Amino acid sequence: MQLRTLLNFVEKHKGFVYEGFELSRRRPRPVLRVRIRPVKGRKGICSRCGTPGPTYDTLHERRFQFVPLWGIAVFFLYAMRRISCGTCKRVVVEAVPWAKGKQTITTSFAWFLAGWAQRMSWKEVARAFHVTWDTVFAAVSAAVAYGLAHRTLDDVEVLGVDEVMWQRCGRKFLTVVYALDEGRRRLLWIGRERTEATLRGFFDWFGGNAKNLRAVASDMWQPFLNVIRERVPWALSVLDRFHIVVNVHKAVDEVRRSEAAELTRRGETVLKHKRWILLKSPENLTEPQAAKLADLVKANLRTVRAYLLKEELRQLWDFFSPARACFFLVGWCRRAKRSKLKPLARVAGTLEKHADLILNWFRAGGAVSSGAVEGLNNKLKIILRRSYGFRSYDVTTTALYHSLGKLPEPPLIHRFH
Repeated sequence: MQLRTLLNFVEKHKGFVYEGFELSRRRPRPVLRVRIRPVKGRKGICSRCGTPGPTYDTLHERRFQFVPLWGIAVFFLYAMRRISCGTCKRVVVEAVPWAKGKQTITTSFAWFLAGWAQRMSWKEVARAFHVTWDTVFAAVSAAVAYGLAHRTLDDVEVLGVDEVMWQRCGRKFLTVVYALDEGRRRLLWIGRERTEATLRGFFDWFGGNAKNLRAVASDMWQPFLNVIRERVPWALSVLDRFHIVVNVHKAVDEVRRSEAAELTRRGETVLKHKRWILLKSPENLTEPQAAKLADLVKANLRTVRAYLLKEELRQLWDFFSPARACFFLVGWCRRAKRSKLKPLARVAGTLEKHADLILNWFRAGGAVSSGAVEGLNNKLKIILRRSYGFRSYDVTTTALYHSLGKLPEPPLIHRFH
């Protein structure tokens, strides 16, 4: 099978033909040069308005890097024509179907690089395919720009809102908004900082699509709760079990640390190496851990009282009725405040303050969970760690949209997997 036949199969362009091939056998990287010429009598297309026009003159031959073939670097060679455009009333460089603007790589190769950039770091992609980091970034940016322009938002009914730290120096935060609809979970929007103004910026951008929202899941960050109540009052604002459990665990661990320090000063080590035994769910403990826990709960310790309160609160999520859940929550908060354990009493006060939002989890039938937000946040943090060298906000957001946005791609003639 001839090489021309293969290229026409994967990358055929109307109005142009593959004219000649030249293989350079130099090591360690051979190069295949493919010359392209326009079909005789075929007018060039104006790169500004898209109308055909007669040739004015021809520029020097340009190189466009194509997808590697069997480990061989492939370059298209083409002498761009300048055409006299009757619509624009000026001489312009023609548009070619395999590349855009002043790009030195073909569109197919750009999407090829963008696909690999979802699997590896951009630096590794650049090294593997013998291009620069800037070339990979340009390819990813083009893919993200296309995806953001062509994605649909009218199917979003459930949102998740959270904040993540993306630079520890200066404690810089991002506000991230996810779509949490089953089967369509993805990153929708990223904003600077974690303020009310930031989240209002999201709803301004989201526009009329907000009328479709049924619920918004978030943590207890008050600026977010204020904006959700202000901009989408018809949607359930849900605080689910994940953030509540995290806060209770922190309180239990605070009690343990304080009491362990006191016991250590007296030479006692009963709480030493017991942190994870106290924080893990009983069903997840190993047999030796369960035995240690059984011995520990016999002791008259503040930490044990905190642990028992933590385990008691787990019963809250077994209720189906919001009314019964409310009755249980009020009772638990009363017992936590009477326990004389300041960290647990503080958590109880927070839960009482947000009780109505917590009960929305039951009103939504447990179907709306910001635990999904935390799962997406974990992926986001992996991307941030993988790209720890990024200093630019724009580069960071491009990487996050590319990896987590599930953005649409154009219908290419052939996909190189």
